[in-house]
Amino acid sequence: MLTSRPAPANATGCRSVILPFEDNRLLQQLFGAHDEHMARVERAAGVRVDRSRRGLCISGPVEATVVAESALRTLWRGLERGEGCSLPQVEAALRLAEGERDREPRLPLRDLPQIRTRKGVVAPRSPAQARYMDLLGRHEITFGIGPAGTGKTYLAVAQGVAMLLAGRVERILLSRPAVEAGERLGFLPGDMKEKVDPYLRPLYDALHDMLPADQLARRMSQGEIEIAPLAFMRGRTLAHCYAILDEAQNTTPAQMKMFLTRLGEGSRMVVTGDPTQVDLPAGTPSGLEHAARILADLPGVAIMRFAEGDVVRHPLVGRIVQAYAEAGEPAPQAQTRRSRGWAADHAGSK
Repeated sequence: MLTSRPAPANATGCRSVILPFEDNRLLQQLFGAHDEHMARVERAAGVRVDRSRRGLCISGPVEATVVAESALRTLWRGLERGEGCSLPQVEAALRLAEGERDREPRLPLRDLPQIRTRKGVVAPRSPAQARYMDLLGRHEITFGIGPAGTGKTYLAVAQGVAMLLAGRVERILLSRPAVEAGERLGFLPGDMKEKVDPYLRPLYDALHDMLPADQLARRMSQGEIEIAPLAFMRGRTLAHCYAILDEAQNTTPAQMKMFLTRLGEGSRMVVTGDPTQVDLPAGTPSGLEHAARILADLPGVAIMRFAEGDVVRHPLVGRIVQAYAEAGEPAPQAQTRRSRGWAADHAGSK
């Protein structure tokens, strides 16, 4: 049970609300170990939460109690569905409640989109993710542009897996440009697959979160799920396929056009990338921003831009991204010189 905590200093404009949560088993999960979940809600919303015979009592400023109530109701519905409750889920519920108060989501919290995979339900953890998931479900081509940790690639993979399991597509194709290796893959040990696998590892990791290992291995061996570097896409037509191009900031405009024009009948495409992490040669424009600019008003194409405040990986990650943005990101040319220098150092070992 929560211990008594000080009430908000300013009692003007305060209210109390009772939530009729009476299932002690679920309440234990809602509160978390040592009440850490409820303590987080209290700190984030600026309220006080106490248990009573009728459930939970939330006290504090009016707007703060609205946010806390919305977050706690969202968590409670998840517990009733058997989804459990963790600190990241608490953070997600708070972000969504803040967004609902600011009218960021276009749907009530109870109607937010969900993606069902073999390993469970993937739900949005921020208002931006809710909008992105909505776009993924409605458009043939969706761009997810923004910093690391916003879930743009993870949610795209989840949507692809869900469509494959539902029979809405016949296969999934995931691709990334292997920019640092360029034309110098020869110096890396192993066959071609072993050379490019390190660049594709984040896509493998996302898939393992969506499907049991044996099913993932079987689907990959049967060609239902394919992971390949961008260079292998030339000349192909992707029909009845869900295709994802990750790290798209490292494509040239010509490469981006090549990928987008692979779209075939019954297919979907998702393009993700972070414009602040370009590793292209100096003076080479990024195909990601080029495509987002010229395709912005094209029917069937949706563009979702994430900001530093949309980072959901860990609260500290968002603050790190924000700190770098305020200090000034390294220019793409500076990043490129570093990458080109690394490649040049290893070119002699081809």
